[in-house]
Order: sequence, then C-alpha cells, then structure tokens
Amino acid sequence: MKYLSKFLFLSILLFALGSCEKDENRIYFEGGTPPVLTASVNGNIPMAFANADKEAVRLSWTNPDYNFTTGGSSQDVNYLLEIDTTGANFTNPKRRTLAIKSNLGKTITQGELNDYLLNTLELKAGMAHNIEMRVTSSLGGNAVSLASNVVKFTVTPYSIPPKVELPASGKLYITGGATPVGWQCACAGETEAVSQRFTQVSPTLYVLPRITLKANESFLFLPVYSSWDVKYGFTGDGNKNNVDGDEFKKGGNDIKAPATTGDYKIEVNFQTGKYTLTKL
Repeated sequence: MKYLSKFLFLSILLFALGSCEKDENRIYFEGGTPPVLTASVNGNIPMAFANADKEAVRLSWTNPDYNFTTGGSSQDVNYLLEIDTTGANFTNPKRRTLAIKSNLGKTITQGELNDYLLNTLELKAGMAHNIEMRVTSSLGGNAVSLASNVVKFTVTPYSIPPKVELPASGKLYITGGATPVGWQCACAGETEAVSQRFTQVSPTLYVLPRITLKANESFLFLPVYSSWDVKYGFTGDGNKNNVDGDEFKKGGNDIKAPATTGDYKIEVNFQTGKYTLTKL
C-alpha cells in the first residue's frame, strides 16, 4: 500500500509539472497598435484624363507592431486598403479593396483612382464626390485585425471610354435557351423578339426590366437580332460565370442563367463592362 501511495503521488507530481511546462510554452498575443494612415493630399484630389499616369495620392501607414509572449511577430503582416463613399462606413458592397502584402504604403495614380470611382464604386463622372479610405492590418488567416483611422477626400472622376465597345445599332437583345423565344434563328425578325429588347437608359447602360429565364440554360446579348456578326458574352470560359452577374466582352462566350427559373431584371453596363441579374 505504501508503495502504491508513493507511486500515485509521484504520478500526480509529474503530471502537474508537465502541465505547468505546457502552460509556459504557450504563445499569447499581447497586443498591437492600429496603423496610423496619412496621405500626401488633404481634401480635394485633382483629377484629369491628361494626367492619368500621374500620382493622385500617396498613402502611408505605421506598423501595427504585433507582439506576442515570444516577442514581435515574425509573420508577414497583410494590409487591406478600402476605398468607399463617405457615410457608407465601408459596408458598401461596391467599395474598392486592395490587398497589400507587408508594404507600409501605396501610391495610386489618377487613372487608377478614376477607374475605382467609375467602374467599382460606379460614381457619376463630372460630379464631385466625397470618399474615404482606411487600412486594416492582419496576420495570416486574417487573424488579429486592426483598423486604422479614416482619411477623407473630395474627388471628381472624369469620363473615360467605356470598357466594352457600344453596339453600333444602338440596340441590345438577349437570346438563348434560357429565354422564352429560345436561340434566335435565321428567320426570326426583330419584331418576334421585341419582349427581349433592352431599353437604353443612358449612353452606356441598357436595362431589361423583366424577363423569364430558364434555370441553368445559356444566353448571349446581341446588338442586331437574328445576326451573329456581333455578340456579347462572358469574358471567361462558357457557362463559368457568376450567375448573378459578371464581366462581359464583345465576342464573349455563353452566359449561364441562375439555378432558379423565374423573372429577372437584367442590366448591361458597357461603361464598367459588367452585367447584373436581379431576381424579381
């Protein structure tokens, strides 16, 4: 019995010592400092088509100094630069985000910023807009995220040629197995597909207010119905698009319809080179 008691005591002691050793070897996050964001421009950012290659704004931020019980982090720090309209609080799904690895700064040209404003945020050219930027730091796997202060600007984007060449006919139709009429045939005239004709609401935006699409079928956009001379389709492989909307180009591939049959509103934006589908 005495031998058993001594053995039991020794086992408990070794277990306790082992637990303490494991505890001491654990690495804990001790804190960090949110990066401080500064800009080379205060207030208004001048913009001009002639200066597209010139600097619009130069951003820099401080190191967040991630610290652990073992000392400073040896991991590379990831940064996410966000550009959004003022008041949206970086919740706008159209905000521009730029991933930056390790660097503590980013220079944006006027052409790049103009593209973000027109084609991502979809702001109107020739008008002054209030925007804001911030940087969020993180370690691998987006762990230990720290957000910087917000810097605000006023900027007026300038007009640029649309990303996709406009239809010379001034018209746009949808055709394909996903549509009520189906794929066009040589005998099909414009009148037969009047329900599949878009309305031009601006020089670069065409809208089809309502159309019934068949699930998982394909479609394309045509400037002249019953002619395959010019077509608009997905920029990637056929039917590999995001079914809620994606990029398109002249001469593109078949576009896949959503997985649910139903009525949809379709917008085709030649300025941004993107189309969108909205379930009605």
